[in-house]
Amino acid sequence: MKASSAKAKGRRLQQAVRDAILTQYPTLEPDDVRSTSMGAGGEDVLLSPAARKLFPYSVECKNLAKIVVYNYYTQAETNSGKYEPLVVIKQNRSKPLAVIDFDHFMELIRRKK
Repeated sequence: MKASSAKAKGRRLQQAVRDAILTQYPTLEPDDVRSTSMGAGGEDVLLSPAARKLFPYSVECKNLAKIVVYNYYTQAETNSGKYEPLVVIKQNRSKPLAVIDFDHFMELIRRKK
């Protein structure tokens, strides 16, 4: 894959996350939630102070051809029955991380309001 194609793929994910946040919080203006340029350091989705109050997360987006954690998520889905799949991952000397479906995450945020 060409570097420009990879950047475009990453940009599309950042923009989708930005759009989901703006949809979730209709009181925010488009400038409150911005997708950064590819290759820029720091967060991938920049939040204004108003947006940060509503959505207190630092967003890093990765859009790759294959991420092994998806195999774990598929296994959790297969075993989940009527429950929401959850994968907890941990590497040595690091804290555990929870992996859930993004739409489910946004639903949890919606309920929090």
